[in-house]
Amino acid sequence: MKVGVLMGGWSPEKKVSLMSGKNVVEGLRQTGIKAVPFLVTSADKDEKRLEKRLRAGRFDAVFIALHGGFGEDGTLQALLDKWGIAYTGSGALACGLAMHKGCSKLVFEANKIPSAPWQAIHKSIPVEGWLKEVELKLPLVVKPADVGSAIGVTIVKNRGSLRKAIGTAFRYSQWAIVEKFIPGVEVTATVLADRALPLIEIVPKNEFYDFDAKYTPGHSDHVIPAGIPAAAARKVKALAVRAGKAMGCADYYRVDFIVPQKGDPQILEVNTVPGMTSTSLVPDSARAAGISFPRLLRILVGLALKKKKGKK
Repeated sequence: MKVGVLMGGWSPEKKVSLMSGKNVVEGLRQTGIKAVPFLVTSADKDEKRLEKRLRAGRFDAVFIALHGGFGEDGTLQALLDKWGIAYTGSGALACGLAMHKGCSKLVFEANKIPSAPWQAIHKSIPVEGWLKEVELKLPLVVKPADVGSAIGVTIVKNRGSLRKAIGTAFRYSQWAIVEKFIPGVEVTATVLADRALPLIEIVPKNEFYDFDAKYTPGHSDHVIPAGIPAAAARKVKALAVRAGKAMGCADYYRVDFIVPQKGDPQILEVNTVPGMTSTSLVPDSARAAGISFPRLLRILVGLALKKKKGKK
């Protein structure tokens, strides 16, 4: 079997993608699969060029390790569907909904999945009107609508830093999402083939689980099992599966939550192309379920091939 591992791209998460891709190539090779690194560059914005390159690879399937933008917003998935190339993970619509945090919030609300109060601000609004748009009370979390890896995220505790936080979000997206900051324990649920794996409690050494805490070894602890009550853990797992189904996710994805001291777990976001780096959460959750990293990758490739077969 020959699998192309798509990595790189041109999003702010390119560095993370390259780390994920390298790990995936090594892991797949350990299972006997011929894994080939496939570097996606800005030249591949030319769809005909990308199609030609992929067809020349004669891959049985491709493993998507592209984070953010083109690789995670459904664009790539739609092209692969058109070209009849099997790929790992969710389809175009699910990826698009999950990538845009505003769209995700609407899906959560429609399916009665608890999430923090929020609002969206568009970049077209003049700077002097930004603060007038914000109706929520402090503290707040401000983030770009369609960027991952906590890039551009700010926790705002005083009104004076709110304008700067919104400006930071606009550096990466046309939309800034402003939501109520809810204190609690951050946990994540990996869903594999409609089954939630053991939960992980995230304990960052920084103020929150930012880019540095995510990808620098030793800058966060992954606690398994998560230190939350059993009833809360059952709720998180059920909500994770429900959120994925509401968005139309397939095969595997990761769902992040805040579990407050009182009340229901609050969903943060759904990740359709979660990281596969040495500090990433999905491999840790799989290992806690007795699934080695190479075996996890082989399972995902198998699900991709099964999905393609089902479309014929």
